[in-house]
Amino acid sequence: MEFIDHYLKSVRFEFHKYKQMGDKTFSQLTNDEILWKYNDDDNSVSQIVKHISGNLLSRWTNIFTEDGEKPWRDRDQEFEDPFTSKEAMIASWENAWQCLFNTLGTINAINFHEQIKIRNEEHSLIEAINRQMTHYAAHVGQIVYLGKMIKGQEWISLSIPKGQSETYNKEKFNR
Repeated sequence: MEFIDHYLKSVRFEFHKYKQMGDKTFSQLTNDEILWKYNDDDNSVSQIVKHISGNLLSRWTNIFTEDGEKPWRDRDQEFEDPFTSKEAMIASWENAWQCLFNTLGTINAINFHEQIKIRNEEHSLIEAINRQMTHYAAHVGQIVYLGKMIKGQEWISLSIPKGQSETYNKEKFNR
């Protein structure tokens, strides 16, 4: 497998993993819980999702022909007016991630070396993808942490639960 194909396969895998972590967190939260904030100045799960969705749509729509910071995006508003229903939040989340995955599907050996602009700064495609991957990972981490804070003892771990590493490793190595 050549580098471009291998890199894009890896990127898709990682993006799907981050999306799935968000999905699994949302499944544990109620409508009221997506709006919970630790302090008044903090962001709720809903606000973070609105921001990620706005960023995904802005960055991945027409990446080869338009700047990644679209004139129609209102980044500041993403933090002001959260989604008020879990259904609306998830619909936006799904639509935005689909935009990313659709765009990744259009990348090939011909356009892989084109420059991408984000806020009028040129990036290689690898730089742009890595920049966004780390951005989404950070925010998904916030979503997961908020979910864990909200649910407390009711939280269902998204990975290896505390105190179960040895059991998990035995299962993995006994295959």
